[in-house]
Amino acid sequence: MPRLSARLAAFCSALTLLGSGAHAQEVLDGIAAVVNQEVITFSDVRQLVGPKERTIRQEYSGTQLVDKVKEVRLQAINDLIDRQLILQEFKSNKFQLPEFVIDERVQTVVREEFGGDRSAFLRTLAAQNYTLEKFKQQQRDIVIVQEMRRMANKGGAPLITEDRIQKAYRDHAAEFSSEDQIKLRMIAIKQSGSSTSRKKMIEEIREKVVEGAEFGDLARMYSEDPTQEVGGDWGWINRKQLNERLTQTAFSLKPGQVSEIVEMAGSYYLLYVEAKKPGITKPLKEVRDDLEKSLQQEERQKAQQEWLAKLRKKAFVKVY
Repeated sequence: MPRLSARLAAFCSALTLLGSGAHAQEVLDGIAAVVNQEVITFSDVRQLVGPKERTIRQEYSGTQLVDKVKEVRLQAINDLIDRQLILQEFKSNKFQLPEFVIDERVQTVVREEFGGDRSAFLRTLAAQNYTLEKFKQQQRDIVIVQEMRRMANKGGAPLITEDRIQKAYRDHAAEFSSEDQIKLRMIAIKQSGSSTSRKKMIEEIREKVVEGAEFGDLARMYSEDPTQEVGGDWGWINRKQLNERLTQTAFSLKPGQVSEIVEMAGSYYLLYVEAKKPGITKPLKEVRDDLEKSLQQEERQKAQQEWLAKLRKKAFVKVY
């Protein structure tokens, strides 16, 4: 029964705010969520996701676009619900925010964004259909949400045990490691035309390299891949930049060594390794502080989510 009463109260409040008749129905169609007696509209959601949604529309299309838009809008609705719950918790606790705090924020904006020109600031607000009071209320809400979130973590920095730090180091060792790399040059000859003559060409090139000819010079003369002009130079590469067969061949070579001829996908390849760098893993002592800060941030986020879950549990929240 309390849930039903809350729902009725929310809708009565919405109707009071939205008016009656056709206009009320038109606005009701725009309700995204109700949080106790407060309404979140789709225009609120669009205002929050506008810039992100424009970026998404440039990067995606079709069903991917639809799914991405749904994702960001749902996230925005949840963010607005959390914001409204926090503001209501502030009011229910009868907390007060001194007016001078907001006045100082306005003065800071005028000073830093408008060079101290208050008239220019007010003209900009008017051009955006904002009143000064609406701007102040927006700033007031921002400060309240920030301070309430801070108060939810008022216990200071969470204590992270040494065992947990060591476990995180083991679990995320790859993040602190660099892969082994080689400095590679390559010559590629396509098998078009007479395959016999092309095979003989690559064999002769390899013989010249073995006899001491510069691999880079030969690559400039004969290679038929995009690195020809730079002497077949691929620079420093790891094991993920070539296909499996070429990778196995390249990383089996010693510095200064040329590979056997690799025949693959309609081409002949010669690989030459100029240098090697072994992979290294940073010791725990070098990354310990970063790990501890990361784990502390995880704990703060967890505490925030638990706090917000409690606020949701005691509130009436409905998403449309």
